[in-house]
Amino acid sequence: MKKVIVKVQLLDERARRKGMKAVSGLPGVESLSMDMKDQKLTVIGDVDPVVVVNKIRKLCPADIVSVGPAKEEKKKEEPKKEEPKKDDQKKKEEELLKAYLAHNPYVTQHYFVRSAEEDPNACVIC
Repeated sequence: MKKVIVKVQLLDERARRKGMKAVSGLPGVESLSMDMKDQKLTVIGDVDPVVVVNKIRKLCPADIVSVGPAKEEKKKEEPKKEEPKKDDQKKKEEELLKAYLAHNPYVTQHYFVRSAEEDPNACVIC
C-alpha cells in the first residue's frame, strides 16, 4: 500500500471531477481524496505514482509531492466494562418496575382483541 500525494492545478469543479474519475479508474486504487484549498490529490492503494501523474497531466499540470507507506490508524482499545451481576441487575429491574407501577396505576388493564381470522362471526368493517 502506498500513499501518493500529487499537487494539481485545477481551476474549476468540472476539471476536479474529470481528474477524480481518471484516477479512480486505475487498478489498485483504494482511496482517493482531493483538497481544493491546497490543490492536492491523495491516492492510497497499490498504484504506480508515475501512472497517476500521467493520468492527471492529460487534464492539468501536476507534480508528485510525496510517496510513502499508507499509515493505518491504530484504534485505541477501550477498557472492557464489567457487566453488573445478574442478581444486581434483576434487583434494579424490580425497583424500576415498582416505581413505574406506582406512577402509572393503569398499566394492569388488559385489552382483548379478536381478529376476523380467529372468529369468522366477528364484525369487520371494510
